[in-house]
Amino acid sequence: MAFSPFRDEHGSPKDLVDVTWDDLSQLADLDEGYALEFKQTFGITVRRKVPKIIASFSNSSGGWLIIGIADADRSICPIKRDTFDFSQAIGELCRRHVTPTPRLDMRFVIKPGTTDEGVLVVKVEEGDFPPYVADGVVEVREGSTSGPAVGSALVELYGKATRRRAEVSEFCRRTMYYPEGLALFDLYLFRMGNSSPDKAGRAVANSHAAAMRAAFARQSMECHTQHAHDSLIFRTSVPLGSADPHSAIELFSDESMKLTVPAVLFEDEERERALDCLERIAGGRELPGSDDVTLMSAPETLARVTRMASVLDRYVRLRASSWQDFAVAYELEGMAGAMLWSDDATYLDYVRRRGILFCGTTDCRSTVRYLDDGEHDSFRARQFAGSHFFEACGLPLGSPDPDDNALVDALLKTSG
Repeated sequence: MAFSPFRDEHGSPKDLVDVTWDDLSQLADLDEGYALEFKQTFGITVRRKVPKIIASFSNSSGGWLIIGIADADRSICPIKRDTFDFSQAIGELCRRHVTPTPRLDMRFVIKPGTTDEGVLVVKVEEGDFPPYVADGVVEVREGSTSGPAVGSALVELYGKATRRRAEVSEFCRRTMYYPEGLALFDLYLFRMGNSSPDKAGRAVANSHAAAMRAAFARQSMECHTQHAHDSLIFRTSVPLGSADPHSAIELFSDESMKLTVPAVLFEDEERERALDCLERIAGGRELPGSDDVTLMSAPETLARVTRMASVLDRYVRLRASSWQDFAVAYELEGMAGAMLWSDDATYLDYVRRRGILFCGTTDCRSTVRYLDDGEHDSFRARQFAGSHFFEACGLPLGSPDPDDNALVDALLKTSG
């Protein structure tokens, strides 16, 4: 864990969520410094300084801003909980004055015996993509104060952002083994934050694994766990060998995750029957390249994708995490040109009038989306994975055409 001014009874750092009123007494022995700053009030003068302080922590190694503590003698000076929400007020200050948006969390620790007095504790994370600019100035920590960065410090900040983007990009590739020739949908979820976190101890790793198993159970699914180099792999059933593909989630020590879902493909007689039906719809004409075409079950594959992505949503909720802490990307493997099939009447009628649907892109990885950008506050892995699987396979998601919407609704219904 990164620096915390609070310790538990064993001397281990406490995270923000565990801080109590009694813990505030620990601050009496601490001085302001590189990662800690006190403010006695939340008046106008302090509010003007808040963006600068938060930007400087983001450009450095993170830090704690504690409002309601006198910086002269560290005495507790409870502030009033005003009619507005503190998190909303500080969030608005950062949105107006700091670019890009810094990562932070806060708690108003209430004074016992009161309902409207307490101390505001703000934890600022080390920024992933510096420099963070406050009102046109790149602020960094200089001892117990903030000051403008110059020269080599600016170069290092830009270099850090470049290295971080490279790290995210390197993560977004499949590392679970699957046999060659499968059609796969991959979802990559990189946990942002400290770029070099301490490896989780066994107890922490076990708690993560227990939460993932519980997430599978909440979806009425069993899972089989395998150990990898630096991760755990959770498969949807006990494998019968390396050539037995199943959907799987790879969970890393920092709670980054990778999901891989094999598409449901038709083979042998089932495939021939589906191709015959499509050829009849096409007026008896033989489909070009029909001997080699990949035929994929649209509802069954969609059901797999959304069901497995729902496990990820369950896991994040069980861990009380936030999707805004992640970067996300998806990848298609072996799906280029794959044609979709469903025996649903709405689908067959749509194909008859609009043509056969197929994956119209080569195998590729999407751009990385950073979920803390303010545009993904309602992000859900299930919705993201399902919609992008739809779009990649040529399904008209979000179309204003009622026929397109009827098709999507029909496939969602049959996939359920």
